[in-house]
Amino acid sequence: MKALLVAVATATLLAGCASNSGSAGPATATDPMSPLSAPGYMRMAASSDMFEIESSRIALVNSQSPQVRSFAQMMIDHHTRTTQELTTVATQARFAPPPPQMLPPQMAALDRVRAAPPGEFDTVYKREQIAGHQEALSLHRSYGAQGDTPAFRDFANRTVPIIESHLAQAQNLPEYAPPPPPPPRAGERG
Repeated sequence: MKALLVAVATATLLAGCASNSGSAGPATATDPMSPLSAPGYMRMAASSDMFEIESSRIALVNSQSPQVRSFAQMMIDHHTRTTQELTTVATQARFAPPPPQMLPPQMAALDRVRAAPPGEFDTVYKREQIAGHQEALSLHRSYGAQGDTPAFRDFANRTVPIIESHLAQAQNLPEYAPPPPPPPRAGERG
């Protein structure tokens, strides 16, 4: 009887171990849309970069402020580089590169920038840049501290100081640039 109880207990223990072995490890119930999973993080980081680039292209055309246009060009340059680096990290970590599409929050922000009236463009652009950089900073800090893939954690931690700098610069952008005065007409004295 004692041998039978030991055999049953051993079989039960082994069955329990076998049923748990499939659920252990890094793939345990990870939500691929979570900002702490590599696929979710990549999607969100790429969308953020795409918003920065596209909204800044609009600013190059619509802003009257040299300071805003200079900031916009920097956004295009820096976020193009971070997108390229994210794609490189993804390839090296054997992940499919992030899809080239904006997520709904960034798309809505881009729509607000596009719809800004001429006299309010710089104010709207500044507001959306601040909000976008605050969200990006939160994303990269969180992933850098708790993300599931070391290569992306390293990337996130390297990106945080860049975003902090962009946020500080965005907060100092002017909100309104008066249009330049019209050129004097022929025969008028300026």
